[in-house]
Amino acid sequence: MKKYEIETLLAQAGNHSQEDPYGTVATPIYLSSTFRHGKLSDVDHFDYEKQYAYSRMANPTRKTLEQTLTLLEEGTKGFALSSGMAAIELVFSLFKSGDEIISTDDLYGGTFRYFDHLSEHYGLKFTQWDGTNNDELIKRVTSKTVALWIETPSNPTMKKTDIAEIAALVHGINSNIKVIVDNTFYTPIYQKPLDLGADIVVHSATKYLSGHNDLLGGAVICKDTKTADSLTFNFNTTGAVLDPFDSWLLLRSLKTLPLRMHQHTENAQNIVKFLSNSSAVSKVLYPGKGGMISFYLKDKTKLAAFFDRLKIISFAESLGGIESLVTLPAKQTHHDMPVEQREKLGITDNLLRLSVGLESSKDLIAELKNALE
Repeated sequence: MKKYEIETLLAQAGNHSQEDPYGTVATPIYLSSTFRHGKLSDVDHFDYEKQYAYSRMANPTRKTLEQTLTLLEEGTKGFALSSGMAAIELVFSLFKSGDEIISTDDLYGGTFRYFDHLSEHYGLKFTQWDGTNNDELIKRVTSKTVALWIETPSNPTMKKTDIAEIAALVHGINSNIKVIVDNTFYTPIYQKPLDLGADIVVHSATKYLSGHNDLLGGAVICKDTKTADSLTFNFNTTGAVLDPFDSWLLLRSLKTLPLRMHQHTENAQNIVKFLSNSSAVSKVLYPGKGGMISFYLKDKTKLAAFFDRLKIISFAESLGGIESLVTLPAKQTHHDMPVEQREKLGITDNLLRLSVGLESSKDLIAELKNALE
């Protein structure tokens, strides 16, 4: 297959699809939960990759989306799931009690919560690493290490990890260790983990891939066929699939992903300049690209006044949408994390996480200026 630029790939997503016999340019929504078999012999030699029986196993709309996700991340096979956490759960279905996983120390709070659950109830062991110190990472690798989990840029302190360097290092120790990257913040527009040496990439598709704050979704894309086969079996068995309508919505949203990401970045870079010069802000955290900014208020007693003055920016969890959102991680997304761990990572009560939307950056800066005064 000819390899197209990402803008062309996404603009054409669903067009010329072999899943549709009518030549539609826009992918149809196949809402049927079940499909007729042609004849008895079809059942004896059923190929789930080419035929349809039940929408948990395969659905034409979801399949078109999954094929697009696979091309987008340049993997072997992709899976569209009901949420970002369902995507993480699918990946961890590859592991068993006694396995050891190393993760970067700054992650989405829900990921930490799930890791704690697996540790307490299912016997998986987790150790943390700061994402940059290679010597410390090497010390944490043991004969039971099965995976390295990386979130870069990290949530909410925007730390960056060199995927290519770390993947080469870990695979040099043990090629069977799976390097898994949560690519939610940067998306394939700015970062393609599988090309950089990772084995599996995960998205909360609720965020930038969707970009409209109107659906829940998750995505998993893997590099090798053996992993793809294992994930396919687990996916069909557990059934946390993305429904046809949300699959269609997500596919439609992906068509504008390059445009949206570039505008998110332009807006965010303008806001970073403003925040960096604000006397009310002590520090700004920004990875250089994308729409995610974290910053510290000098005076946390002004938090309530800050939120009260917002008219455009919504005080709400989530991120990556057209509408700008601001979150207080210590009390929202990372509330379940022990206070000592939060403080060590810099997730303090005066840290704000801003998801910069597609409004005029002039209006957003004017609003932030008023809210910070």
